[in-house]
Amino acid sequence: MTAPVIPPSPSREEYAEQYAAALAANSDEAAFECEEPYGLFVQWLEDAKRYEPNDANAMALATVDAADMPDVRMVLLKDVDQRGFTFYSNRESQKGQALDAHPVAALLFHWKTLRRQVRIRGRVEPVSAGEADVYFASRARESRIGAWASDQSRPLDDRAALEAAVARETERFEGQDVPRPEHWIGWRLIPDSVEFWRDRPFRLHDRMRWDREGEGWSRTRLQP
Repeated sequence: MTAPVIPPSPSREEYAEQYAAALAANSDEAAFECEEPYGLFVQWLEDAKRYEPNDANAMALATVDAADMPDVRMVLLKDVDQRGFTFYSNRESQKGQALDAHPVAALLFHWKTLRRQVRIRGRVEPVSAGEADVYFASRARESRIGAWASDQSRPLDDRAALEAAVARETERFEGQDVPRPEHWIGWRLIPDSVEFWRDRPFRLHDRMRWDREGEGWSRTRLQP
């Protein structure tokens, strides 16, 4: 098997020609002058919504399971405010069991088009049943039925078995609202640290980290 060709580091000319828009957007020093990280995160997320072709709210979620083994997968951010970063899934899935065993996690947003990323670490707690109900009700009906049909992370004989389960649940809820299953919940990551990274020429990137200190935040610029 032929080994894949790893792209070389960009030359000076390639930085100038190919990275011009991103470099201009990532050179504003005033962006890092805020006292807390949430405002800057929301601003970067709004930028990503305009420029990323798919799922600007996609994030890598890293957890540790009951055997102290790390795991990571992509999920979707569904809310962010001063309380933290919220996502939803099946409590009985692998990620749900890991969060029960160790209620801490790390998030990573990577916006390739903008050449930016954000790393977040902190403790995790379930959202209220009311919050989960409201978000579940906003989902497409087919997605709500899927939450009942799928035993997430369990072995599956074949695709036909899943489709049969979807058909069964579709028939069960015909003509009525689809309620939230008890096992379908949300979690909120309450950050202890938030690090912003943006691409600068020749790997001399900008890194700024906010660390929680009591009711406020401290800010530290890091070496690239």
